[in-house]
Amino acid sequence: MALFFLLVGLEIKREMLDGELATWSRRALPCIAAAAGMAVPALVYVAVQGQDSTALHGWAIPAATDIAFALGVLALLGSRVPASLKIFLTALAIIDDLGAVVIIAVFYTANLTPWALAASCGAVAVLILLNRTKTTSLVLYLIVGAALWWFMLQSGVHATLSGVALAMTIPLRRTPGAVEDVASPLHRLEHGLQPWVAFVVVPIFGFANAGVSFAGTSFAALLAPIPLGVAAGLFLGKQIGVFGASWLAIRLNIADLPARATWRQFYGVSVLCGLGFTMSLFIGLSAFSSPGQQEAAKLGVLVGSGLSALVGAAFLMRRYRAPRQEDR
Repeated sequence: MALFFLLVGLEIKREMLDGELATWSRRALPCIAAAAGMAVPALVYVAVQGQDSTALHGWAIPAATDIAFALGVLALLGSRVPASLKIFLTALAIIDDLGAVVIIAVFYTANLTPWALAASCGAVAVLILLNRTKTTSLVLYLIVGAALWWFMLQSGVHATLSGVALAMTIPLRRTPGAVEDVASPLHRLEHGLQPWVAFVVVPIFGFANAGVSFAGTSFAALLAPIPLGVAAGLFLGKQIGVFGASWLAIRLNIADLPARATWRQFYGVSVLCGLGFTMSLFIGLSAFSSPGQQEAAKLGVLVGSGLSALVGAAFLMRRYRAPRQEDR
């Protein structure tokens, strides 16, 4: 999963420096939506758990959006969804992933080992030095990055965060007149990683960790606090947080509704944000040590993500047309 987080980090850096999040005006709506879209699901989960301190440790499970699955649903809908909403969802999911990385670093880090933590800081310093000296050799970055991963693994800090730290130091600079993905180390690494992460890393992680036996599963099991809290957080909390905060920001003229999109379509995309498959499963494994609680969290993730995909797609099925002014 360090490779998955490395790719996420590369996407975050590219979008922040050279993409849809490059200016504050572009960041406003997805930033507001992502913040509320993480806070409200967590509050829903906490409200369902009550006073169970062990179960409360999983509060962050429904806070994540799976960018690959959410965009995959939009891709299946094709021209029914305007490009501006696809850009909005991409930006929101990237900010959401950054928030999930921070949550993992702060709340799901084990006891620290001082020497390994110091060595990790030293490896990060070397990566920053490589960046500041305009080094463009990916081999050097990857060698130091592998050492950083090992040190973090020994330190108690979640080792997957080494991928994000490495990504933040990969240069995004281009030689004038050169083809972008040839000249930029970040683009070269991102393009090289994408097929491996999409077709190897994520499927292996999914097959290894998403399996839940439904044999003997009753409706009462789905209503147990952990699966109910996760499912409600993803399906209800996400859409309430994303759509509610966005509606308020647009009404207050802090941000604008994505171009050529209707409120119906925007609501459908807000529901799709409840697809939290990969990142939610990962947080669930980090939050709970008990196999029973892990299985309960997985069940909630599958139910909540499935409902979000079906309902969100249903709202977006109507073929897209340019809205009249009164529709907006």
